[in-house]
Amino acid sequence: MTTTTGSMVSCTVDGAVATLVINRPPANALTPDLLAELSLAIGQCDEDEAVKSVVLTGTGRFFVAGADIRVLAAVASSQEGVTIAQQGQAILNRIETLDKPVIAAINGACLGGGLELAMCCHIRLAAEGSRLGQPEINLGIMPGFGGTQRLPRIVGQSKAMELILTGDSISAQEARAPGLVSEVIAPEDLLRQAQGMARNIAAKSLTALRGSLRAIREGRELTLQEGLALEARLFGGLCETEDKREGVAAFLEKRQPHFVDR
Repeated sequence: MTTTTGSMVSCTVDGAVATLVINRPPANALTPDLLAELSLAIGQCDEDEAVKSVVLTGTGRFFVAGADIRVLAAVASSQEGVTIAQQGQAILNRIETLDKPVIAAINGACLGGGLELAMCCHIRLAAEGSRLGQPEINLGIMPGFGGTQRLPRIVGQSKAMELILTGDSISAQEARAPGLVSEVIAPEDLLRQAQGMARNIAAKSLTALRGSLRAIREGRELTLQEGLALEARLFGGLCETEDKREGVAAFLEKRQPHFVDR
């Protein structure tokens, strides 16, 4: 096990699973420096060939409680706002397009930029008692890190409109119904279960994981027929891999497969 600790984001690699922990008391509020540190940690996970899945969580009662209000208060012009939004979007896009699965372990308040960060992750698990929402409307602004685009794609337009236009937050249990989170877990078990899921995923073929991530991610922007064509191409490519041969042989021989990620 190896641990790399930044001032606000730590990265612990245990086997094939990297766990990133955001630690910026008191509420893990986002700042440009925190986002830059998170981007660096994601880059390290991307480059580390031993890492096959990632868990992202926060400390204490907060996943991420939103953007630092002091940063927002200092924004005085339209161009400054555009720049901040684009910088945040670019970093969150990097997480979403990572070709290794990222699991958000939502350990508490997940609001504003925090929810936008969680929505970039490929799987979202939440602790009982967590609250999720996009409260930016209460500050006279709107989501700027992708919330208006990703939330409707996940929960549907009507529920997204409700959350964004009222600024109300919902419980983890309420978030599960429309698919904003896939599981609600006791707080003391959240990280253990998230890491267990990550280990289960990491035992799969990385080539198959990458193909699946790409098909789902890119397919959202395609027509059904275009998406099916993409799926067929990716499926065909996997049929020539060593991992496909190993997976089929292991199934027929009633043993666990040993994938080599090629």
